[in-house]
Amino acid sequence: MRITNSVAELADILNAGGVIAYPTEAVWGLGCDPFNENAVRKILALKSRPEYKGLILIAGHPDELTPWLDTLDEDACKRLTQINEAPISWVVPDVEITPSWVRGEHQSVAIRLTQHQPIQTLCKAFNGVIVSTSANPSGLDPALNIEEVKTYFSDKVDAIYDAPTGSATQPSQVRDLLTDKLFRA
Repeated sequence: MRITNSVAELADILNAGGVIAYPTEAVWGLGCDPFNENAVRKILALKSRPEYKGLILIAGHPDELTPWLDTLDEDACKRLTQINEAPISWVVPDVEITPSWVRGEHQSVAIRLTQHQPIQTLCKAFNGVIVSTSANPSGLDPALNIEEVKTYFSDKVDAIYDAPTGSATQPSQVRDLLTDKLFRA
């Protein structure tokens, strides 16, 4: 396992099908290329998370959301790309863009446009969205620092992004983009 602050190196690892741990707005996350089935399945195995639950995607810039924005009306596009005080992952209707191994049993995918600069930079270097799921085995608290990531996953991730977490006090809310229904506070 490599600890690095080089987003170019991390993007290369993601492009090669690797799994990284990285700081999100509040906690540490695990990420990979959502279109690489083997990488996604590795994250699911690391977390002991069933595929049917689905995973969140994170973007650093609205341009990375183009495939989903192209399917939405103007109001939904504004909601998905707006800057929020606290992080919000929006559940977006989707059966054609995101692979089933990311969506799980759902006809939708949760997507968050982050305001957290280290992740914006990472997504830009990767040139797209990445998987964003908390860095913890199922049933345990999310990792809050690099040491906890190492305790949970030791050498089972390919790299750790050496950057700070954001200032949020809890993981993102999860809301339905079309109805604003709250799934996770």
